[in-house]
Amino acid sequence: MRIGLIGLGDMGRLYAKTFAKAGYMVFGCDLPVNRERLHQELDPFGITLMDDGKDVARVSDLIIYSVEADKLEHVVALYGPATKYGAIVAGQTSVKHPEITIFEKYLPADAQIITFHAMHGPGFEPTGQKLILIPHRCDKDAYKRMFDLFTSIKTDIVEIADYHEHDKIVADTQAVTHVGFESMGTAWKSAGFFPWENASYIGGIDNVKILTTLRIFSYKAHVYAGLAILNPYARHQVKQYATSESELFKLMIKEEESEFRKRLYKARDFVFHESRKPIMLNDKVMREFSLSQKPELQKSNSHLSILSMVDAWYHLGVNPYDNLICQTPPFRLRLGIAEYLFKNEQLLEESIETALYDKTIRGDDLEFHSAVREWSAIIGYGDMEGYKKHFNEVQAFFRGRLEEGNKQSAELIRRLMKE
Repeated sequence: MRIGLIGLGDMGRLYAKTFAKAGYMVFGCDLPVNRERLHQELDPFGITLMDDGKDVARVSDLIIYSVEADKLEHVVALYGPATKYGAIVAGQTSVKHPEITIFEKYLPADAQIITFHAMHGPGFEPTGQKLILIPHRCDKDAYKRMFDLFTSIKTDIVEIADYHEHDKIVADTQAVTHVGFESMGTAWKSAGFFPWENASYIGGIDNVKILTTLRIFSYKAHVYAGLAILNPYARHQVKQYATSESELFKLMIKEEESEFRKRLYKARDFVFHESRKPIMLNDKVMREFSLSQKPELQKSNSHLSILSMVDAWYHLGVNPYDNLICQTPPFRLRLGIAEYLFKNEQLLEESIETALYDKTIRGDDLEFHSAVREWSAIIGYGDMEGYKKHFNEVQAFFRGRLEEGNKQSAELIRRLMKE
């Protein structure tokens, strides 16, 4: 199989190298301004750079579009008509509704559409990582060739028969997950402090929160904007997350203890009942990964971001354990810390008491409340540029620690996944 990649950004280059190392003939193209740099990087792998996407599309048995979601239509419109007869066409966007619509509009009728979604970022090699394979318009032979291809590079293949189902799950595992961590980062920026310097954000759960937030802000804004705004299911789920957070925050400031506790325990019993196989994050490992210089000063935390997520799952009727088939490292960590909090009744009660009565953290919870509202509004309006601007402002606040946070979070993920 001759494989062509149109778009050689972070993920395009990663998969081009992976396929080449597995012995496949690989072709690729990108913007002319990147040609010399890409040649120096990719030539040692035997990857052939071509002038444009038409050249790649004409010679490739599998054509993978690896471009930004909001630029996909323009690129497929240019190069789709040149698709080799009977070739397989796939996309690397994380939201499949617009991708499939674009492919159906611009590709020849004989093109086989079998798309995929790699559930990891460019910081991870594909080997051992989950990869969602989604047939749309294809015969059995073409699908087998795609399955065999990803088997050959040792990905953990999950088959989903319909792209609608994929996007529903991804709305939870990526869009809402990212908004939760982005809201934490926005709240810390608005409050004007780094969380590892604040006694309320020291400890195992908070180490995971901080490192995952830094990990998300170490990547590019357009990836997260596309996930949230282009997925038709994401807006509904993000809106419920914002509603859950707002309603819980109102109960907190009114100190309505009975209703607050009742609501959270109802959500706990729905999400974490005994029939579900637990993730069981290791407390000792979580505590090792601290950016704080004074872990002994730890204070209680309301963990409003986690309480809101579990409440949202309950009101959406979502079983997050089912969605582990499309898990990303941040989603697994988020579900893991939610499980860790809600299945430890002493810790849950401490969180509830802190949320209701500890005024020293109320200001931080107010900043988080405002941040969730901001992100929810941007996504609700479908404001792609506003999303990127908001993201980049928070990214700039944490810039000095993003590289370290990314490295530590990768090691934390590696350690916790081994447990």
